[in-house]
Amino acid sequence: MGSDTGPVSVPEVLMRAVVLLRGVNVGGVRFAMADLRVALEQAAFTDVRTVLASGNVLLTSGGGDRRAIAGRVHEVIHDRFGFDVAAIAVSLAVIRSAVEGYPFTRTADRHAYVVFAGDAVALADLVDLAGGIDSAEEQVRPGEDVVYWDVPKGRTLDSPFGTRFGRWQRSGAVTTRNIRTLEKILAAAATSTGSV
Repeated sequence: MGSDTGPVSVPEVLMRAVVLLRGVNVGGVRFAMADLRVALEQAAFTDVRTVLASGNVLLTSGGGDRRAIAGRVHEVIHDRFGFDVAAIAVSLAVIRSAVEGYPFTRTADRHAYVVFAGDAVALADLVDLAGGIDSAEEQVRPGEDVVYWDVPKGRTLDSPFGTRFGRWQRSGAVTTRNIRTLEKILAAAATSTGSV
């Protein structure tokens, strides 16, 4: 009594991601976010939305994991704009968790940062360093797939953690966002047309 209805189609799994670009619109790496949005849409990403001009992109991908998404965004930027820009893709859940879990008091004289890594070795190295940091100068604490960092304004580049972070950042393995930027990303995601 069986019937042959032909091949079963498997629905495409869509993934909503936040892609964090390193070093965009600073120094000589400049391109308009509107142009980036168009380039990513032409590369088959959907529901593309940029947040601020510093390289924060919400998008939906028709497949692949976060590393593949980041690699494809990197490739699009290189092909379209000629820049070798590091890209780290994370889920909205990671962004939300990072904002909700930020462990330090936010004050006007300090930067409230979250470090994101596209490389597990870099993240592990930064977590290992966190235990030896003088908390009177800066505070560092590991989180779920992130590292929280509280540093006095003006000390981001030369603090002990900042120096080590900088080495990994230059390699493209890590990037940082301040909490205010992450809150804006979440607000944009809540109003975007794509699923959150």
